[in-house]
Amino acid sequence: MGTKADRFISAAVTAAKRAKEWAIVAARESDRLLKEARTRTESELRRRKLKQTLLKTGRVLKSAGRAALVAAVAAGIAATIAERTAPALPKRRGN
Repeated sequence: MGTKADRFISAAVTAAKRAKEWAIVAARESDRLLKEARTRTESELRRRKLKQTLLKTGRVLKSAGRAALVAAVAAGIAATIAERTAPALPKRRGN
């Protein structure tokens, strides 16, 4: 059996080794948590950008739909006017 000082040093070394192991485990865990936090932040940013893009696309499609509707109405009016103002074709006789 060692002296009191030897036992004290041995206990201190053992405690230091255990503390080092727990520090390594804590560092690993903090790295994992940090990585997960970054992933969540990136996915939230991605989600926010996607939502903004979809809203913008929706506005563009609404405008395109209105333009298509206006074009269809204009084409209908033009066709009606052209039909009314077109010269009458002579009827065929015979054959």
